Amino acid sequence: MKDGKTLAAERLQKILSQAGVASRRAAEKMIAEGRVTVNGKTVTEPGVKADAAADRIAVDGKPLAGAERLRYYLINKPKGYISTSKDERGRRTVLDLLPETAERLYPVGRLDNNTEGLLLLTNDGALTNALLHPAREIQKTYVAVVEGQVTAGELRRLRQGVELADGLTAPAGAFLVERDVAADRTKMEITLHEGRNRQVRRMCEAVGHRVRSLKRIQFAGLTLDGLRRGASRPLTKDEVRGLYTLAGLPLSPDRRREETP
Repeated sequence: MKDGKTLAAERLQKILSQAGVASRRAAEKMIAEGRVTVNGKTVTEPGVKADAAADRIAVDGKPLAGAERLRYYLINKPKGYISTSKDERGRRTVLDLLPETAERLYPVGRLDNNTEGLLLLTNDGALTNALLHPAREIQKTYVAVVEGQVTAGELRRLRQGVELADGLTAPAGAFLVERDVAADRTKMEITLHEGRNRQVRRMCEAVGHRVRSLKRIQFAGLTLDGLRRGASRPLTKDEVRGLYTLAGLPLSPDRRREETP
């Protein structure tokens, strides 16, 4: 409870009424009967204020719709996990890598089963949509190990754009990291702002090189620094604000709902 100390704090009965739970008078009765909790504590005084965006409000033990805390997690996804919140076939999902939360989280974009690395998960739908919108051109960087020796001409093709089944790719960053002549493979760093399905793998195949391994190391300015494979961490408030700025979203009071455990 914010006790009126933030711009978003309102009387609890008003919050319940606006959420469609009951009229203000009926909400006052619910509160007086001890049926309402805020952050796990029973509230019996109708005059108490809370922040519907930041506080966990529940009626009869059921969380108030629309009052979820917004959560933001970064994971270092290993191979063998699919980028979805639920799988009907019982396969491991990226949610298995997170601590248990009351909120249901969703991945921002996807990494295929055999791709590892940085993935953001959140229940902030507005931010997710903005970060994935093509107009924002949010950058993501991958390290790809491919079969064979990539030539300077092939790197230029990747940078300029290659023709795929769904059209010409936008110019990309493509840089040589290491050549392994003995193993006949090349390590590259590729930066994109598009989000086509399996795009890096298809781009590499288009210039004649099958991808052996693929890892995303950067997304929207976030990196994997200090995060081991399979681990997760909540974003800091500064990181969340940075994502909002990058996504072109306003940081008005009702959007400042980032929470870190």
